[in-house]
Amino acid sequence: MGQLEDALKRQRMLLVVSLPANDTALARAAIEEGADALKVHYNVGHRASGNHFGPLDEYMDHFRAIRAQFNGPLGVVPSGTLDGTQREDVVRLSGLGFDFYSIYAHHLPSFMLGELGLDKTFAINEHYDPSLVREAAHYGFAALEASIIPGEEYGTSLSFSDVLQYRRLVMQAQLPVLVPSQRRLVQEDVPVLHDTGIKAIMLGAVVTGKTEEQLRKAVNGFRNAMDKLK
Repeated sequence: MGQLEDALKRQRMLLVVSLPANDTALARAAIEEGADALKVHYNVGHRASGNHFGPLDEYMDHFRAIRAQFNGPLGVVPSGTLDGTQREDVVRLSGLGFDFYSIYAHHLPSFMLGELGLDKTFAINEHYDPSLVREAAHYGFAALEASIIPGEEYGTSLSFSDVLQYRRLVMQAQLPVLVPSQRRLVQEDVPVLHDTGIKAIMLGAVVTGKTEEQLRKAVNGFRNAMDKLK
């Protein structure tokens, strides 16, 4: 069992921060404000932040520096396409200190279902048949990322309709469900999502912004809200 899977089992709710840039200052800010886990990217365009992340070799020193200052679960998105997921890069990830990978199911090649020394998480978008997620536990996945909000709706408020969709995934997945901040989540959403059965909130650029000051304020607020859960 890796660090992420262990944390999901032990803690009431995890606060994951998906960094808007592979930047050690942003990572330090997230850590200091109470992030339980961090996620970074390479070889992918990130729709919410508008950033494009280049090849793995471009960020090796950044990833090592982030790991050196953080001993919690550290995850990575290794590609934004199926053909762009390179085996020679993925097999290096655990050696760089990564604990888990995060990738859309339709971008995940079959070799990544094997043993890589990483916890496996996968994302689905709004086009997936939700009933399919119940089969993922068979393949040893640690969590499901419910990235089900259409891109044109990013940054809008959470609705009860969203909550019902998340609840359906919780009931069907037989896995911990993570909700990324595709909606402009606010602190008042934390108890609602917790009651829905969500095991982790993943704060990304829609909520954290792109500056250190913005990120600190967002992470601190959600940390305080999670610490008040009963």
